Amino acid sequence: MLQQMRKYTKSWVASLFLGVLALSFGVWGIADIFRGNTDTSVATVGGEKIPIDLFQRDYRNATRLASRQGVLKPAQARAYAHQVLDGLINQTAVDSYMQRYGITATDDTVSARIRAIPNFVGPLGTFDHGAFLRIIDQAGFTEQGFIDYVRGALERDQFLGAAGAGLELPPGYARAFFNYLNEIRAAEYITLPASAAGPAPTPDDAALQAYMKAHPEPFSTPEYREVTFAWVSPQDVASKIQVTDAQLKQQYEVQKSQYIVPEKRELEQITFPDLASARAARAKIDSGTSFADLAKQRGLGSSDIQIGTLTKADLGDRASAVFALPQGAVTQPLKAPVGYALIHVVSITPGTSKTFADVKEDLRKQIAAELAGSKISDVANQYIDENSRGENITQAAIKSGMHVGHVPAIDAHGDTPEGTKAQIPTDPELLAQMFKAEVGEEGDPFQAKSGTTYVVKVDGVRPPKLKSLNAIRAEVTAAWQKEQTAKRLEAAAKQIAAKATAQKSLAAAAASIGAAVQTSGPVRRPANAEPEKGPFPRALLVKIFSVPAGQAVYGPTKDGSSYIVARVTAVEHPPAMALLGPNLRRFAGQVGQQAGEDLSSTIATAARTKEGVSINQQAVDRLTGEGS
Repeated sequence: MLQQMRKYTKSWVASLFLGVLALSFGVWGIADIFRGNTDTSVATVGGEKIPIDLFQRDYRNATRLASRQGVLKPAQARAYAHQVLDGLINQTAVDSYMQRYGITATDDTVSARIRAIPNFVGPLGTFDHGAFLRIIDQAGFTEQGFIDYVRGALERDQFLGAAGAGLELPPGYARAFFNYLNEIRAAEYITLPASAAGPAPTPDDAALQAYMKAHPEPFSTPEYREVTFAWVSPQDVASKIQVTDAQLKQQYEVQKSQYIVPEKRELEQITFPDLASARAARAKIDSGTSFADLAKQRGLGSSDIQIGTLTKADLGDRASAVFALPQGAVTQPLKAPVGYALIHVVSITPGTSKTFADVKEDLRKQIAAELAGSKISDVANQYIDENSRGENITQAAIKSGMHVGHVPAIDAHGDTPEGTKAQIPTDPELLAQMFKAEVGEEGDPFQAKSGTTYVVKVDGVRPPKLKSLNAIRAEVTAAWQKEQTAKRLEAAAKQIAAKATAQKSLAAAAASIGAAVQTSGPVRRPANAEPEKGPFPRALLVKIFSVPAGQAVYGPTKDGSSYIVARVTAVEHPPAMALLGPNLRRFAGQVGQQAGEDLSSTIATAARTKEGVSINQQAVDRLTGEGS
């Protein structure tokens, strides 16, 4: 939470159109652009409603970006939905403060911010209104809607920036905090052998029965469900589908831009006020000066000379000269809208061209799949009609042309009580739905990723039941003895730690159990984001940094099979020189900045609490596909 509020107010616009389009929308969204007259909303903050279309747009943008890395799992999609909604609520709540204090951003400020977004810059190096409209339309904005969004972001930046800026830590506090973070310790330690626990005890039946009741899950039969189900697959309707050449050709024309892709070139450009200056610069290129060095000589950075990856159509009259060059070459001076320019070909992406014959069979499969989906939808709709008339799942399925199946008992792994696989289609989504559905309800048809549509009714449930002790005695005994051994090892470790602290050494305790004393070397205080390093698990390392030098602590090993006893032998803090003068001020400033960001985050939380939040979870689930 320390970083989120500043990102929320400052990085939205820039990151959005630099390739991270949707995720930023998912974090914060826009709360003040409401359209339409419907009262439907996903949440209400105070008296302000967050409309469905706003949430849907931001959720779609967020998941679209994330799906570029692969298909989203249901849990990931739910996390994005929560993130989007939480951001919209925070932003709507903070807006209430701005309205109260009359914080505004002027038209000139808003215009300047929009024109400074790099992705709105066209091939000529200036703000391109067409590119602006195209990009915001892809993100689901109208022109006025995006202007309102930028205005809101600037206004929130004023408010939260003022709230979070200017916090400064006293030097003494900063020095103490620095020492705490950078403290180094060393320890001697031993690992208890299994023999330290002594021989495993033999339990009686009463102990085993009590253990089973305390840990029922591994010793119980699974939940079994009796299920009636129906299905129709793409293969079932394949014989009814005929794809004509006319359909194939029509689809080819619709998707032609996918098959005929023009060559693209990544270009850089330096402009000059007149032809003489451009020719002089070109002469430097001929004499060996690189394009990058030429840009530096003119005080330009790499971002100043980039004009993007363009096609011939993007360049107009200059296209022929630019596309005649090999990669790495620079044009002769070319007339530009203002002055003259040299254009550098950074890289070339060859164009591709696939004829109708090349993709005909792929198109046939595509259209066939679409037509199959349509026919399956017709079957599903007929099922719904029949079921609405009072037909049960079996009757409605038969009348609509679906297959019907029934399993008397199936567990969550697809197995029967006899240990065999249940006779159901091999589809994890079907099995998952069988254990998600409510008992006795005839659910609506749902389509799986395989293209098959299913209907499920759970007729009954056989809950888990503890197995007979005699049937699993060896299994329960082994688990009970493992637990007892772990408890004995912990008790032994606790006793050894106490002796080591009193004796100021681990040597005697180690000798008594035949363990070797080892030394850790320097270790640092664990941070949450860091992976575990060295011999100590994180929990034990925390203990090592919580006691004074000379004291011993204990904890389980990383695999949990034994225990470690460690005695702190040395504590060292950074040298005083590390925080003299500017270093101390820099560290204090960094901590103060984080404290300011934390304050901004607290403001958002306080605003939510003050305004009151009501969430229409059913609407959210319906929009994200979680609703039944």
